[in-house]
Amino acid sequence: MALPSQGATAAASCHPVDEKLPPKRLIPAAFQHVGAMYAGVVAPPLILGPACGLDQEDQLTLISVSLVVAGLATLLQTLGIGKLVGNRLPFVNASSSAGLASLLTVAHTAEPGHRIQTVLGAVLVGGVFCLAVGPFFGRLMRFFPHLVTGVVITLIGVSLMTVPVAWAQGGEGAADFGSTANLGLAALTLVVIIVLQRVLRGFLKQIALILGMVVGTLAAVPFGMVHTDMFDQTSWFAVPKPLHFGIPEFHPAAILAVCIVILVAMTESSAGMLAIGEICEREVEQRVVTRGLRVDGLATTLGSLVGGLPTSAFAQNVGVVSLTRVRSRFVVATAGVVMVLLGMFPVLGGVVSLVPYPVLGGAGLMLFGSIAASGIRTLSRAHLDQGHNMFVVSVSLAVGLIPLAAPKIYQHFPQWFQTVFGTGIVAGAITAVLLNIVFNHLVRTPPERAVAPAATPEPVPGD
Repeated sequence: MALPSQGATAAASCHPVDEKLPPKRLIPAAFQHVGAMYAGVVAPPLILGPACGLDQEDQLTLISVSLVVAGLATLLQTLGIGKLVGNRLPFVNASSSAGLASLLTVAHTAEPGHRIQTVLGAVLVGGVFCLAVGPFFGRLMRFFPHLVTGVVITLIGVSLMTVPVAWAQGGEGAADFGSTANLGLAALTLVVIIVLQRVLRGFLKQIALILGMVVGTLAAVPFGMVHTDMFDQTSWFAVPKPLHFGIPEFHPAAILAVCIVILVAMTESSAGMLAIGEICEREVEQRVVTRGLRVDGLATTLGSLVGGLPTSAFAQNVGVVSLTRVRSRFVVATAGVVMVLLGMFPVLGGVVSLVPYPVLGGAGLMLFGSIAASGIRTLSRAHLDQGHNMFVVSVSLAVGLIPLAAPKIYQHFPQWFQTVFGTGIVAGAITAVLLNIVFNHLVRTPPERAVAPAATPEPVPGD
Protein backbone atom coordinates (compact mmCIF):
# COMPACT_ATOMS: atom_id res chain seq x y z
CA MET A 1 0.00 0.00 0.00
CA ALA A 2 1.40 3.37 -1.01
CA LEU A 3 2.15 5.76 1.79
CA PRO A 4 0.83 9.35 1.58
CA SER A 5 3.34 11.87 0.37
CA GLN A 6 4.85 14.43 2.72
CA GLY A 7 2.97 17.22 0.93
CA ALA A 8 -0.36 15.41 1.32
CA THR A 9 0.31 14.87 5.01
CA ALA A 10 1.17 18.55 5.51
CA ALA A 11 -1.97 19.63 3.66
CA ALA A 12 -4.10 17.32 5.77
CA SER A 13 -2.65 18.72 9.01
CA CYS A 14 -2.92 22.34 7.88
CA HIS A 15 -5.55 24.39 9.68
CA PRO A 16 -8.16 25.82 7.24
CA VAL A 17 -7.03 29.34 8.21
CA ASP A 18 -3.54 28.62 6.86
CA GLU A 19 -4.65 26.74 3.75
CA LYS A 20 -3.28 28.03 0.45
CA LEU A 21 -5.95 27.55 -2.19
CA PRO A 22 -5.27 27.16 -5.93
CA PRO A 23 -5.87 30.31 -8.01
CA LYS A 24 -9.14 29.02 -9.51
CA ARG A 25 -10.61 28.93 -5.99
CA LEU A 26 -8.58 31.75 -4.42
CA ILE A 27 -9.44 34.58 -6.82
CA PRO A 28 -13.26 34.22 -6.93
CA ALA A 29 -13.36 33.79 -3.15
CA ALA A 30 -11.25 36.95 -2.74
CA PHE A 31 -13.58 38.94 -4.98
CA GLN A 32 -16.50 37.96 -2.76
CA HIS A 33 -14.74 39.77 0.07
CA VAL A 34 -14.06 42.78 -2.15
CA GLY A 35 -17.70 42.94 -3.19
CA ALA A 36 -18.85 42.76 0.42
CA MET A 37 -16.50 45.48 1.70
CA TYR A 38 -16.26 47.95 -1.18
CA ALA A 39 -19.37 50.01 -0.41
CA GLY A 40 -18.50 50.10 3.29
CA VAL A 41 -14.95 51.31 2.60
CA VAL A 42 -15.97 54.19 0.36
CA ALA A 43 -18.95 55.23 2.51
CA PRO A 44 -17.03 57.14 5.26
CA PRO A 45 -15.04 59.33 2.83
CA LEU A 46 -18.17 59.88 0.73
CA ILE A 47 -19.98 61.20 3.81
CA LEU A 48 -17.08 63.04 5.47
CA GLY A 49 -15.71 64.67 2.30
CA PRO A 50 -18.62 67.07 1.70
CA ALA A 51 -18.75 67.87 5.44
CA CYS A 52 -15.11 69.00 5.20
CA GLY A 53 -15.83 71.11 2.13
CA LEU A 54 -13.72 69.01 -0.26
CA ASP A 55 -14.12 69.48 -3.99
CA GLN A 56 -14.81 66.54 -6.30
CA GLU A 57 -11.13 65.88 -7.03
CA ASP A 58 -10.18 65.77 -3.36
CA GLN A 59 -13.25 63.63 -2.69
CA LEU A 60 -11.98 61.02 -5.19
CA THR A 61 -8.54 61.23 -3.58
CA LEU A 62 -10.04 60.55 -0.16
CA ILE A 63 -11.82 57.47 -1.55
CA SER A 64 -8.63 56.19 -3.23
CA VAL A 65 -6.71 56.63 0.02
CA SER A 66 -9.37 54.68 1.94
CA LEU A 67 -9.09 51.78 -0.50
CA VAL A 68 -5.28 51.69 -0.41
CA VAL A 69 -5.10 51.92 3.39
CA ALA A 70 -7.77 49.21 3.70
CA GLY A 71 -5.83 46.91 1.39
CA LEU A 72 -2.49 47.44 3.12
CA ALA A 73 -4.02 47.06 6.60
CA THR A 74 -5.73 43.83 5.55
CA LEU A 75 -2.46 42.47 4.15
CA LEU A 76 -0.67 43.39 7.36
CA GLN A 77 -3.42 41.75 9.42
CA THR A 78 -3.64 38.48 7.51
CA LEU A 79 0.06 37.90 6.80
CA GLY A 80 1.55 39.58 9.88
CA ILE A 81 5.09 40.65 10.69
CA GLY A 82 6.94 38.33 13.04
CA LYS A 83 5.37 37.99 16.48
CA LEU A 84 4.42 41.65 16.83
CA VAL A 85 1.90 42.64 14.17
CA GLY A 86 -1.15 40.94 12.64
CA ASN A 87 -3.63 38.39 13.97
CA ARG A 88 -3.10 36.04 10.97
CA LEU A 89 -6.82 35.41 10.58
CA PRO A 90 -9.12 35.96 7.56
CA PHE A 91 -9.81 39.41 8.93
CA VAL A 92 -10.46 42.62 6.99
CA ASN A 93 -9.40 46.06 8.24
CA ALA A 94 -10.68 49.27 6.69
CA SER A 95 -11.96 52.77 7.44
CA SER A 96 -14.59 52.21 10.09
CA SER A 97 -18.01 53.82 10.17
CA ALA A 98 -17.92 53.55 13.97
CA GLY A 99 -18.07 57.03 15.42
CA LEU A 100 -18.60 58.65 12.01
CA ALA A 101 -21.06 60.99 13.72
CA SER A 102 -18.25 62.20 16.00
CA LEU A 103 -15.97 62.83 13.02
CA LEU A 104 -18.74 64.82 11.37
CA THR A 105 -19.11 66.86 14.56
CA VAL A 106 -15.37 67.55 14.56
CA ALA A 107 -15.59 68.68 10.94
CA HIS A 108 -18.58 70.96 11.51
CA THR A 109 -17.08 72.60 14.61
CA ALA A 110 -13.68 73.25 12.98
CA GLU A 111 -12.90 76.50 11.20
CA PRO A 112 -13.85 76.55 7.49
CA GLY A 113 -10.82 75.74 5.39
CA HIS A 114 -9.24 73.76 8.24
CA ARG A 115 -11.81 71.01 8.67
CA ILE A 116 -10.06 68.07 7.02
CA GLN A 117 -6.75 69.07 8.69
CA THR A 118 -8.46 69.09 12.09
CA VAL A 119 -10.04 65.69 11.48
CA LEU A 120 -6.78 64.13 10.29
CA GLY A 121 -4.82 65.63 13.19
CA ALA A 122 -7.24 64.07 15.66
CA VAL A 123 -7.10 60.75 13.77
CA LEU A 124 -3.28 60.81 13.93
CA VAL A 125 -3.32 61.19 17.72
CA GLY A 126 -6.08 58.59 17.92
CA GLY A 127 -3.87 56.09 16.09
CA VAL A 128 -1.04 56.67 18.54
CA PHE A 129 -3.55 56.26 21.38
CA CYS A 130 -4.61 52.90 19.92
CA LEU A 131 -0.98 51.73 19.78
CA ALA A 132 -0.47 52.75 23.41
CA VAL A 133 -3.67 51.19 24.77
CA GLY A 134 -3.73 48.07 22.57
CA PRO A 135 -1.45 45.84 24.67
CA PHE A 136 -3.52 46.50 27.80
CA PHE A 137 -6.77 46.09 25.90
CA GLY A 138 -5.74 42.58 24.89
CA ARG A 139 -5.32 41.58 28.53
CA LEU A 140 -9.06 41.90 28.99
CA MET A 141 -9.75 38.80 26.89
CA ARG A 142 -10.29 36.61 29.94
CA PHE A 143 -13.47 38.59 30.48
CA PHE A 144 -14.77 37.43 27.07
CA PRO A 145 -15.97 33.81 27.51
CA HIS A 146 -18.58 32.26 25.19
CA LEU A 147 -21.26 33.96 27.27
CA VAL A 148 -19.97 37.41 26.28
CA THR A 149 -18.71 36.66 22.78
CA GLY A 150 -22.04 35.06 21.87
CA VAL A 151 -23.87 38.24 22.82
CA VAL A 152 -21.40 40.41 20.90
CA ILE A 153 -21.46 38.29 17.75
CA THR A 154 -25.25 38.16 17.76
CA LEU A 155 -25.44 41.94 18.16
CA ILE A 156 -22.98 42.44 15.30
CA GLY A 157 -25.32 40.59 12.98
CA VAL A 158 -28.57 42.09 14.28
CA SER A 159 -27.41 45.69 14.81
CA LEU A 160 -25.74 45.96 11.42
CA MET A 161 -28.83 44.66 9.64
CA THR A 162 -29.80 48.31 9.11
CA VAL A 163 -26.92 48.61 6.62
CA PRO A 164 -28.13 46.06 4.03
CA VAL A 165 -31.73 47.17 4.59
CA ALA A 166 -30.72 50.72 3.58
CA TRP A 167 -28.78 49.35 0.62
CA ALA A 168 -31.80 47.26 -0.44
CA GLN A 169 -33.85 50.47 -0.62
CA GLY A 170 -31.29 52.11 -2.90
CA GLY A 171 -28.79 53.57 -0.44
CA GLU A 172 -29.23 56.56 1.87
CA GLY A 173 -29.93 59.75 -0.10
CA ALA A 174 -31.09 57.98 -3.26
CA ALA A 175 -33.86 59.77 -5.16
CA ASP A 176 -35.81 56.51 -5.47
CA PHE A 177 -35.07 55.36 -1.92
CA GLY A 178 -37.48 52.59 -0.91
CA SER A 179 -38.97 52.11 -4.38
CA THR A 180 -40.49 48.77 -5.35
CA ALA A 181 -37.87 48.44 -8.09
CA ASN A 182 -35.03 48.65 -5.57
CA LEU A 183 -36.68 46.26 -3.14
CA GLY A 184 -37.55 43.88 -5.97
CA LEU A 185 -33.94 43.80 -7.16
CA ALA A 186 -32.71 43.14 -3.62
CA ALA A 187 -35.26 40.34 -3.21
CA LEU A 188 -34.24 38.83 -6.56
CA THR A 189 -30.58 38.84 -5.54
CA LEU A 190 -31.37 37.20 -2.21
CA VAL A 191 -33.55 34.52 -3.86
CA VAL A 192 -30.86 33.77 -6.46
CA ILE A 193 -28.24 33.32 -3.71
CA ILE A 194 -30.59 31.02 -1.78
CA VAL A 195 -31.31 28.92 -4.88
CA LEU A 196 -27.61 28.69 -5.75
CA GLN A 197 -26.81 27.66 -2.17
CA ARG A 198 -29.39 24.88 -2.52
CA VAL A 199 -28.54 23.50 -5.97
CA LEU A 200 -24.80 24.04 -6.31
CA ARG A 201 -22.10 21.83 -4.88
CA GLY A 202 -18.43 22.20 -3.94
CA PHE A 203 -16.60 25.33 -5.01
CA LEU A 204 -19.54 26.82 -6.94
CA LYS A 205 -21.57 26.71 -3.75
CA GLN A 206 -18.80 28.61 -1.95
CA ILE A 207 -18.97 31.46 -4.47
CA ALA A 208 -22.78 31.55 -4.59
CA LEU A 209 -22.65 35.04 -3.06
CA ILE A 210 -20.66 36.62 -5.87
CA LEU A 211 -22.61 34.67 -8.50
CA GLY A 212 -25.83 36.03 -7.05
CA MET A 213 -24.44 39.57 -7.15
CA VAL A 214 -23.45 39.13 -10.81
CA VAL A 215 -26.95 37.89 -11.69
CA GLY A 216 -28.52 40.77 -9.76
CA THR A 217 -26.33 43.34 -11.52
CA LEU A 218 -27.12 41.91 -14.96
CA ALA A 219 -30.83 41.95 -14.12
CA ALA A 220 -30.54 45.66 -13.21
CA VAL A 221 -29.04 46.69 -16.57
CA PRO A 222 -32.29 46.76 -18.63
CA PHE A 223 -33.92 48.99 -16.01
CA GLY A 224 -31.15 51.60 -16.09
CA MET A 225 -30.07 50.84 -12.53
CA VAL A 226 -26.40 50.32 -13.42
CA HIS A 227 -24.67 53.69 -13.76
CA THR A 228 -21.41 54.17 -15.66
CA ASP A 229 -21.09 57.97 -15.47
CA MET A 230 -18.39 57.68 -12.78
CA PHE A 231 -15.93 56.64 -15.49
CA ASP A 232 -16.14 60.15 -17.02
CA GLN A 233 -14.55 61.66 -13.88
CA THR A 234 -12.24 58.83 -12.83
CA SER A 235 -8.48 58.97 -13.46
CA TRP A 236 -6.57 55.89 -14.50
CA PHE A 237 -3.81 56.00 -11.90
CA ALA A 238 -3.40 57.67 -8.52
CA VAL A 239 -0.88 57.23 -5.69
CA PRO A 240 -1.66 58.60 -2.20
CA LYS A 241 0.62 61.52 -1.43
CA PRO A 242 1.70 62.35 2.14
CA LEU A 243 0.09 65.50 3.53
CA HIS A 244 -2.00 65.96 0.38
CA PHE A 245 -4.66 67.70 2.48
CA GLY A 246 -2.15 69.86 4.34
CA ILE A 247 -0.43 69.72 7.73
CA PRO A 248 -2.62 68.03 10.39
CA GLU A 249 -3.94 70.38 13.05
CA PHE A 250 -4.37 69.37 16.67
CA HIS A 251 -7.28 70.58 18.79
CA PRO A 252 -7.94 69.04 22.25
CA ALA A 253 -11.72 68.72 21.85
CA ALA A 254 -11.37 67.03 18.47
CA ILE A 255 -8.65 64.70 19.78
CA LEU A 256 -10.79 63.67 22.77
CA ALA A 257 -13.76 62.92 20.50
CA VAL A 258 -11.65 60.79 18.16
CA CYS A 259 -9.99 58.92 21.05
CA ILE A 260 -13.47 57.88 22.19
CA VAL A 261 -14.13 56.76 18.61
CA ILE A 262 -10.90 54.75 18.72
CA LEU A 263 -12.01 52.97 21.92
CA VAL A 264 -15.29 52.10 20.22
CA ALA A 265 -13.44 50.86 17.13
CA MET A 266 -11.07 48.78 19.29
CA THR A 267 -14.05 47.15 21.01
CA GLU A 268 -15.65 46.35 17.65
CA SER A 269 -12.34 45.08 16.28
CA SER A 270 -11.83 42.82 19.30
CA ALA A 271 -15.39 41.55 18.93
CA GLY A 272 -14.75 40.89 15.25
CA MET A 273 -11.61 38.90 16.07
CA LEU A 274 -13.54 36.83 18.60
CA ALA A 275 -16.28 36.25 16.02
CA ILE A 276 -13.89 35.17 13.28
CA GLY A 277 -12.08 32.93 15.77
CA GLU A 278 -15.35 31.17 16.59
CA ILE A 279 -16.22 30.75 12.91
CA CYS A 280 -12.74 29.48 12.04
CA GLU A 281 -12.56 27.29 15.15
CA ARG A 282 -9.30 28.87 16.23
CA GLU A 283 -8.95 30.19 19.76
CA VAL A 284 -8.30 33.94 19.85
CA GLU A 285 -5.91 34.61 22.70
CA GLN A 286 -4.85 37.86 24.30
CA ARG A 287 -1.69 38.10 22.20
CA VAL A 288 -3.71 37.59 19.00
CA VAL A 289 -6.01 40.48 19.90
CA THR A 290 -3.05 42.66 20.83
CA ARG A 291 -1.34 42.00 17.50
CA GLY A 292 -4.58 42.69 15.67
CA LEU A 293 -5.17 45.98 17.46
CA ARG A 294 -1.60 46.97 16.67
CA VAL A 295 -2.53 46.84 12.99
CA ASP A 296 -5.49 49.13 13.71
CA GLY A 297 -3.15 51.60 15.40
CA LEU A 298 -0.51 51.52 12.67
CA ALA A 299 -3.04 51.83 9.87
CA THR A 300 -4.84 54.69 11.61
CA THR A 301 -1.62 56.58 12.45
CA LEU A 302 0.19 56.19 9.13
CA GLY A 303 -3.01 56.35 7.11
CA SER A 304 -3.90 59.76 8.57
CA LEU A 305 -0.76 61.21 6.95
CA VAL A 306 -2.22 60.52 3.50
CA GLY A 307 -5.87 61.18 4.36
CA GLY A 308 -6.96 57.91 5.98
CA LEU A 309 -9.66 57.64 8.64
CA PRO A 310 -9.79 55.42 11.77
CA THR A 311 -9.28 51.78 10.79
CA SER A 312 -11.09 48.86 12.35
CA ALA A 313 -12.70 45.48 11.65
CA PHE A 314 -15.27 44.92 8.90
CA ALA A 315 -18.18 42.79 10.07
CA GLN A 316 -19.36 42.32 6.47
CA ASN A 317 -16.40 40.08 5.79
CA VAL A 318 -16.91 38.07 8.96
CA GLY A 319 -20.26 37.24 7.38
CA VAL A 320 -18.59 36.17 4.13
CA VAL A 321 -16.36 33.72 6.00
CA SER A 322 -19.32 32.39 7.97
CA LEU A 323 -21.47 31.94 4.87
CA THR A 324 -18.92 30.46 2.48
CA ARG A 325 -16.88 28.49 5.07
CA VAL A 326 -13.75 29.49 3.13
CA ARG A 327 -11.50 30.27 6.09
CA SER A 328 -8.12 30.76 4.42
CA ARG A 329 -6.41 33.99 5.46
CA PHE A 330 -4.67 34.04 2.08
CA VAL A 331 -8.03 34.56 0.39
CA VAL A 332 -8.52 37.73 2.45
CA ALA A 333 -4.89 38.75 1.81
CA THR A 334 -5.62 38.51 -1.93
CA ALA A 335 -8.67 40.70 -1.38
CA GLY A 336 -6.31 43.21 0.29
CA VAL A 337 -4.13 43.25 -2.84
CA VAL A 338 -7.23 43.88 -4.95
CA MET A 339 -8.24 46.80 -2.72
CA VAL A 340 -4.80 48.38 -3.11
CA LEU A 341 -5.10 48.08 -6.89
CA LEU A 342 -8.61 49.56 -6.82
CA GLY A 343 -7.24 52.54 -4.89
CA MET A 344 -4.21 53.05 -7.14
CA PHE A 345 -6.24 52.48 -10.31
CA PRO A 346 -9.54 54.25 -9.61
CA VAL A 347 -10.97 53.11 -12.94
CA LEU A 348 -10.92 49.53 -11.60
CA GLY A 349 -12.81 50.65 -8.54
CA GLY A 350 -15.40 52.07 -10.91
CA VAL A 351 -16.00 48.56 -12.27
CA VAL A 352 -16.70 47.21 -8.77
CA SER A 353 -18.98 50.15 -8.03
CA LEU A 354 -21.21 49.13 -10.95
CA VAL A 355 -22.96 46.76 -8.53
CA PRO A 356 -26.17 48.59 -7.55
CA TYR A 357 -26.90 49.20 -3.89
CA PRO A 358 -30.03 47.00 -3.94
CA VAL A 359 -27.92 44.06 -5.10
CA LEU A 360 -25.50 44.69 -2.25
CA GLY A 361 -28.49 44.88 0.07
CA GLY A 362 -29.87 41.52 -1.01
CA ALA A 363 -26.47 39.88 -0.49
CA GLY A 364 -25.95 41.77 2.79
CA LEU A 365 -29.13 40.35 4.32
CA MET A 366 -27.62 36.89 3.95
CA LEU A 367 -24.22 38.01 5.27
CA PHE A 368 -25.38 39.70 8.45
CA GLY A 369 -27.94 37.00 9.10
CA SER A 370 -25.14 34.43 9.07
CA ILE A 371 -23.21 36.49 11.66
CA ALA A 372 -26.21 36.53 13.99
CA ALA A 373 -26.58 32.77 13.50
CA SER A 374 -22.93 32.32 14.47
CA GLY A 375 -23.60 34.27 17.64
CA ILE A 376 -26.54 32.04 18.52
CA ARG A 377 -24.35 29.00 17.94
CA THR A 378 -21.76 30.44 20.33
CA LEU A 379 -24.42 31.14 22.96
CA SER A 380 -25.48 27.50 22.73
CA ARG A 381 -22.08 26.66 24.25
CA ALA A 382 -22.42 29.19 27.08
CA HIS A 383 -24.36 26.97 29.54
CA LEU A 384 -27.36 29.29 29.73
CA ASP A 385 -29.08 26.90 32.12
CA GLN A 386 -26.42 27.50 34.77
CA GLY A 387 -26.10 30.34 37.27
CA HIS A 388 -27.17 33.77 36.08
CA ASN A 389 -26.01 33.31 32.49
CA MET A 390 -29.47 33.63 30.97
CA PHE A 391 -29.97 36.90 32.87
CA VAL A 392 -26.63 38.25 31.59
CA VAL A 393 -27.57 37.43 27.99
CA SER A 394 -31.10 38.85 28.30
CA VAL A 395 -30.05 42.22 29.71
CA SER A 396 -27.04 42.59 27.41
CA LEU A 397 -29.06 41.90 24.28
CA ALA A 398 -31.76 44.31 25.44
CA VAL A 399 -29.25 47.13 26.04
CA GLY A 400 -27.55 46.42 22.72
CA LEU A 401 -30.83 46.57 20.81
CA ILE A 402 -31.98 49.89 22.32
CA PRO A 403 -30.09 52.06 19.77
CA LEU A 404 -31.54 49.92 16.97
CA ALA A 405 -35.12 50.29 18.25
CA ALA A 406 -34.76 54.00 19.08
CA PRO A 407 -31.76 55.57 17.27
CA LYS A 408 -32.34 59.03 18.82
CA ILE A 409 -32.89 57.92 22.39
CA TYR A 410 -29.56 59.36 23.60
CA GLN A 411 -29.66 62.59 21.56
CA HIS A 412 -29.75 64.79 24.69
CA PHE A 413 -26.82 62.99 26.34
CA PRO A 414 -23.17 64.15 26.09
CA GLN A 415 -21.38 63.34 22.83
CA TRP A 416 -19.05 60.80 24.45
CA PHE A 417 -22.07 58.91 25.83
CA GLN A 418 -23.75 58.92 22.42
CA THR A 419 -20.58 57.60 20.79
CA VAL A 420 -20.28 54.70 23.21
CA PHE A 421 -23.87 53.70 23.98
CA GLY A 422 -25.34 54.86 20.68
CA THR A 423 -23.61 51.87 19.06
CA GLY A 424 -25.54 48.73 19.96
CA ILE A 425 -22.55 46.43 19.54
CA VAL A 426 -20.43 48.40 22.00
CA ALA A 427 -23.27 49.02 24.46
CA GLY A 428 -24.15 45.33 24.51
CA ALA A 429 -20.51 44.27 24.80
CA ILE A 430 -19.86 46.59 27.77
CA THR A 431 -23.03 45.40 29.49
CA ALA A 432 -22.20 41.72 28.93
CA VAL A 433 -18.64 42.15 30.23
CA LEU A 434 -19.74 44.03 33.37
CA LEU A 435 -22.57 41.62 34.18
CA ASN A 436 -20.30 38.62 33.57
CA ILE A 437 -17.77 40.11 36.02
CA VAL A 438 -20.47 40.78 38.63
CA PHE A 439 -22.13 37.37 38.44
CA ASN A 440 -19.27 35.06 37.43
CA HIS A 441 -16.08 36.68 38.73
CA LEU A 442 -16.84 38.70 41.87
CA VAL A 443 -19.06 35.96 43.29
CA ARG A 444 -17.68 32.44 43.49
CA THR A 445 -19.84 30.11 41.37
CA PRO A 446 -20.75 26.74 42.92
CA PRO A 447 -18.78 23.88 41.31
CA GLU A 448 -21.87 22.26 39.81
CA ARG A 449 -22.76 25.55 38.09
CA ALA A 450 -19.33 26.65 37.00
CA VAL A 451 -18.97 27.65 33.39
CA ALA A 452 -16.81 25.26 31.42
CA PRO A 453 -13.38 26.70 30.60
CA ALA A 454 -12.56 27.66 27.04
CA ALA A 455 -10.84 25.13 24.85
CA THR A 456 -7.06 24.94 24.93
CA PRO A 457 -5.73 27.65 22.60
CA GLU A 458 -4.49 26.38 19.29
CA PRO A 459 -0.95 27.51 18.40
CA VAL A 460 -0.79 30.34 15.90
CA PRO A 461 1.98 30.32 13.27
CA GLY A 462 4.71 32.77 14.15
CA ASP A 463 4.17 32.61 17.92
